[in-house]
Amino acid sequence: MVAFSKGHGGGSDFIVIADPEGQLELTQAQVQALCHRKYGVGADGVLRLVRTNATVEGQALAAEEPDAEWFMDSRSADGTATAMSGDGIRVAAHYLLAASLARAENGRTLPIATRAGIRDVAPSATGYNVDLGRWRMTEGEPLAKADGLDVPRPGLALTVDGPHIVVALASKAELDSIDLARPPALSVDPDPTTSIEFVVPHDPLVKDGVGHVSMRVFERGAGETLGGGAGAAAAALAVRHWAGASAPDHWRIETPGGVLAVRMFPTEEGEHVALSGPAQLVFHGEVDLG
Repeated sequence: MVAFSKGHGGGSDFIVIADPEGQLELTQAQVQALCHRKYGVGADGVLRLVRTNATVEGQALAAEEPDAEWFMDSRSADGTATAMSGDGIRVAAHYLLAASLARAENGRTLPIATRAGIRDVAPSATGYNVDLGRWRMTEGEPLAKADGLDVPRPGLALTVDGPHIVVALASKAELDSIDLARPPALSVDPDPTTSIEFVVPHDPLVKDGVGHVSMRVFERGAGETLGGGAGAAAAALAVRHWAGASAPDHWRIETPGGVLAVRMFPTEEGEHVALSGPAQLVFHGEVDLG
């Protein structure tokens, strides 16, 4: 039997398994079974937390940031490994702090190693704030077609802890009407980990210096999720790009699972994007992986 906790970050839910010494080798089939919403625990993904020095993937990162004691082995519901999860890392941080496996006191951040690199997480008034690092625009304007849309719509491709395509829709009614039970069709052959965000800017777009956007997301490997942390960051970056030079650097992204906050800020290595949102543990249990 393996002990686990179930948590969510703004509706995106995860199974968290502490494996400090890296003794548990989860297979793709086991992750799929755990995440199955009829026959398993049910989740958008699995987060296995391993001490950084106990995993080959984490050892190189430990040299970069010795204080990053924990490595987040993130898996999508289909069992594939993911580089990072903006919602998942908040849940991971909350678990580590709640279990007294890590500390983040006196305003200090909690560095967590991921396949995308070290990510700094800090408790905030709304839950947790995470620096997602540098982002970049990708060339091209792919077309995306979801069930419920009359014609394909152009999207903006970005990389924020993974590849994203952001598609603007005309109204909230159109956003509500699309069916994301099936993957949206794209005019390009995307990276298999690409997430697709459908967004509607509010009217007015900016209120009290903060941009407002509604979003739904289809995450490869998991399907539609209620949150979408890195997707919220991609949505904010895309709408800011479309809005022009006068657009703000602070954004409020409304998702089916709640509200996420996004902030862009300059650093010596280039502009970073940060994500703020809730994280909660809802129950604990044991499961037979056999």
